[in-house]
Amino acid sequence: MSRKILVTSALPYANGAIHLGHLVEYIQTDIWVRFQKMRGNECWYVCADDTHGTPIMLRAEQEGITPEALIARVHGEHARDFAGFLVGFDNYYTTHSAETRACADDIYHKLRAAGLIETRTIEQYYDPLKQLFLPDRFIKGECPKCGTADQYGDNCESCGAAYAPTDLKNPYSAISGAKPELRASEHYFFKLSDPRCEAFLRRYTSRDNGALQAEAANKMQEWLGAEGENRLTDWDISRDAPYFGFEIPDAPGKYFYVWLDAPIGYMGSFKNLCSRNGLDFNEWFKADSTTELYHFIGKDILYFHALFWPAELAHAGYRTPTKIFAHGFLTVDGAKMSKSRGTFITAQSYLDTGLNPEWLRYYYAAKLSASMEDIDLNLGDFAARVNSDLVGKYVNIASRSAGFIAKRFNGQLAPADANLPALRTIQKAAGRIAELYEAREFSKAMREIMLLTDAANQYVDSIKPWELAKKEGKDGELHTACSNALNLFRLLTVLLKPILPAIAGKVEKFLNIAPLAWADAQSLLAAGHCINAYEHLMTRVDAKLIEKLVDANKESLAPAPEQQSPQRHAQHQQAEVPAASPWEPYCNIDDFMKADLRIVRIAHAEHVDGADKLVRLTLDIGNNETRNVFAGIKAAYDPAQLIGRLTVMVANLAPRKMKFGLSEGMVLAASDTAGESPGIFLLSPDPGAQPGMRVK
Repeated sequence: MSRKILVTSALPYANGAIHLGHLVEYIQTDIWVRFQKMRGNECWYVCADDTHGTPIMLRAEQEGITPEALIARVHGEHARDFAGFLVGFDNYYTTHSAETRACADDIYHKLRAAGLIETRTIEQYYDPLKQLFLPDRFIKGECPKCGTADQYGDNCESCGAAYAPTDLKNPYSAISGAKPELRASEHYFFKLSDPRCEAFLRRYTSRDNGALQAEAANKMQEWLGAEGENRLTDWDISRDAPYFGFEIPDAPGKYFYVWLDAPIGYMGSFKNLCSRNGLDFNEWFKADSTTELYHFIGKDILYFHALFWPAELAHAGYRTPTKIFAHGFLTVDGAKMSKSRGTFITAQSYLDTGLNPEWLRYYYAAKLSASMEDIDLNLGDFAARVNSDLVGKYVNIASRSAGFIAKRFNGQLAPADANLPALRTIQKAAGRIAELYEAREFSKAMREIMLLTDAANQYVDSIKPWELAKKEGKDGELHTACSNALNLFRLLTVLLKPILPAIAGKVEKFLNIAPLAWADAQSLLAAGHCINAYEHLMTRVDAKLIEKLVDANKESLAPAPEQQSPQRHAQHQQAEVPAASPWEPYCNIDDFMKADLRIVRIAHAEHVDGADKLVRLTLDIGNNETRNVFAGIKAAYDPAQLIGRLTVMVANLAPRKMKFGLSEGMVLAASDTAGESPGIFLLSPDPGAQPGMRVK
């Protein structure tokens, strides 16, 4: 029975170009959607540009155009880039639409009627020169924890501390440089702390419910706290004018915060698609809908999608997502993307360089799993794997067989040997590979497909059609051998089609067949079937193109004019590293001496009830002083074996109040970059060191 499936990817912010980090998600989603369609399911894939917020307003002002003109231009650029990488949206829309506004107003009214909206007067920083209230990321100052200058108003990039903008020392507006003023304003809040929301979210985000990956469900339980300990806080859903967005009904000068209407943009985009395709929107979004709804997102926006969004939907009378799939970030050559190194690579520069988008689609597929782990684009491995797997193995099967069918047998195939082990093995494996596609275990699927491709090549190597063609009286064997090889190639194309849609289209034309469906993995081409002339399907990756790509993306460390004012980060946009060396920025000796590192003896160690990773350490720091520290080393150490051991701690780290008690410092450990358990190694001083000694 055909399933009814609606799929979305996170909405890219209309304030910058699509880059290879973004494409991890859209390629992952597109592969899954194409697989569903090949299975015969009714599957719709919608997305939209996220178009509201202060950064859009400021950038448009800077460019001397209207916000509407800016988002229209960026929409065209985004649509171009996605099409270039064969991301097949059924609708790519915008959140600045009548449909999204109608859905946002509807949800707001229903939440207000349910008593889940309330107003409060709060104090915020206000820029007296720009005459607007400042979002957290537009306020800078000195970190209240470590004193580092030029830190944002919500967290410190130096020590990692989180805080409120009002905690900053010597704050200033990142827009104008003016000293901000605290001003009172009435704001609208979604009461996420309401017992109804808490009870719903405990059910929805539990591992038993299955809407989230296990690691995501665990993270949600941390945010929710233990049963009876509601950590949820009410969510400020309003912003003051001037602001580019939707005005809140019956609240002049108040606008929906961009994160309120951004996920509602999924509904707006689908509603627009419904009006064009004759679909019933209510069938898909009513509370008791039997359709399926899946969101693919980056792990950094899990909080919004797994807490705020389902709580809004449920209490406004709509269905909630069937599953939310979170993925990790992309690193390039083992490091964060960097403009100075040329690895902050835009989608358009990749295409302009002449690199085949299906090379990247395959490489990502070979790396992606169902987990939230980051993946790495190693540019050398990228070229080697594509050349080996796609050109040397997959395409090679057709290129070594097709010419003989055209020249010697008038383009007609002989009967395939249905009992050929290589053919039967692929047909048998198709079900297992389908399960891997369904589970988003693409890397496992690619490994299995390449093993099948190896077996197909072994068959071609064993019958050596190029030698049969030279022998008298071997035409029959040659005809059968090449026909078998092309049937093997066709079956492998079925399995790879979600990854390589353009190549699959060329294969369908070459083999003179209808578009391949997943069920075609169980059939063979009939005797006498006539194929078309073979044309080369894929070239090898030229290392010079990779060098050209990196050079094209290198930029001066000096910011471009349009980058000199802050801009809101794109949803799950990864920060670049503006450093020419992985060791930069360097610290000086004064910076190092701020950290008071001391030798300590572990006087006592024990497990922490309710904590998956923590061990409670009582540390003898000398002079009859002890410290209580929580360390995330449970996976690597038995607490009983730690007692009496010497190690090193940061003694002047500000105490941190945790769920399980007060942590009064930090012990130092090395971590295994490969991520293999235990992967954590406590530092140990040489014999003779005593508790209280300072590390210099």
